Amino acid sequence: MSKCCAALAAALVAMVVVGSAPVSAALPTGANQIKHIIFILKENHTFDNYFGTFPGADGATTGKLHDGRTIPLGPAPNFYNQDPGHSFGDALLAIDGGKMDGFDLIEDARQNGKLINYTQFHQDEIPNYWAYASHFVLADEFFTSIHGPSFPNHLYTIAAQSGEAINNPDVNGAWGCNDGINARVEALDPSGKRFEERPCFDFQTVADSLNSAGLTWRYYSPPSGVPGFIWCAYDAVKHVRFGPQWRTNVRRIAKIPGDIAQGDIANVTWITTDTELSEHPDEGGSCGGENSTVDIVNAIMKSPAWSSSVIFISWDDFGGFYDHVAPPQVDVYGLGPRVPMLIISPFAKAGYLEHQQLEFSSIVKFMEEIFGLPFLTARDTNSNDMFDAFDFVGTPQPPMVLKPLRCR
Repeated sequence: MSKCCAALAAALVAMVVVGSAPVSAALPTGANQIKHIIFILKENHTFDNYFGTFPGADGATTGKLHDGRTIPLGPAPNFYNQDPGHSFGDALLAIDGGKMDGFDLIEDARQNGKLINYTQFHQDEIPNYWAYASHFVLADEFFTSIHGPSFPNHLYTIAAQSGEAINNPDVNGAWGCNDGINARVEALDPSGKRFEERPCFDFQTVADSLNSAGLTWRYYSPPSGVPGFIWCAYDAVKHVRFGPQWRTNVRRIAKIPGDIAQGDIANVTWITTDTELSEHPDEGGSCGGENSTVDIVNAIMKSPAWSSSVIFISWDDFGGFYDHVAPPQVDVYGLGPRVPMLIISPFAKAGYLEHQQLEFSSIVKFMEEIFGLPFLTARDTNSNDMFDAFDFVGTPQPPMVLKPLRCR
């Protein structure tokens, strides 16, 4: 690690803010109507990159550089030749102690003479995401749980922790327990000391809590050997990866349409896609990725499960793209830069902007509160509730089936 990154890391440890007292709202009247929570997790976009021009939201159309200049955020291409760096160190450089002016310093920020990470999409490029935001709920203070990339953030979505991992593992293919004993991932202990560990953990997850409560869960991802399987978080949880539920509950993404059509929807479902449909900047582009999300949401809206469902859509890390809001520092791991988060449900308030400080552990907490599960870590315990974004007693919102785009 460079001296610059080391200094930033040390500064980060020093500036950690002690978390607020646990916030646990009483379950609102009518919230027990929710029987299904679906979490769709896509790849690598900040709030300003996707929703920086959304009316009423805390967005920006310009970005700060490390030399004090401010430049406009340029037009975003559907497909990037190479994604900018978004490691733990890249995030610390970009955040620069809260000044949010170091995005031009991160790896591969400048390509072909252009700062590709100082770009943003507009409504006509991702119109269906904007339609969801306009008709349901958009959160503009939703941060990644940890500085940096996919692997640790995906773990937060199932366990409100990453086992102290802070970067992606040093292997290709899968990123979990089946990588062999020699695989390693960079980690950070609570005091700020760095070390390496195997990317295979045995901490408790939401799945374990659901099992104990007699409730159901599913995790959909590409199968092993297919690009995108690396994002299957339960591959990194030893007792799931080598237990009987690996074959029954961790399912191929191709099974989703049939399962929804048959009404076979679990109480909690996580969904990740293959790389082509993930919206990863250098893989399949945003158009095809948005279409894949719309297909899943349409299927749920057309099913009987819609009347009892909440769908969360978010992006797993900042991808190296600019965002102007300094993430609060709740511990040495994060929070990381903002990403968008959408809440789609018949109970979602229409056109509501959620301004509370949230992160992936907040969605874990929502699952726990709705189904009466125990909190797993300090992160979900201390996270804010999201019940302000819902109306469980008014007239439910009807389905809003959208038409996928024709991608160029």
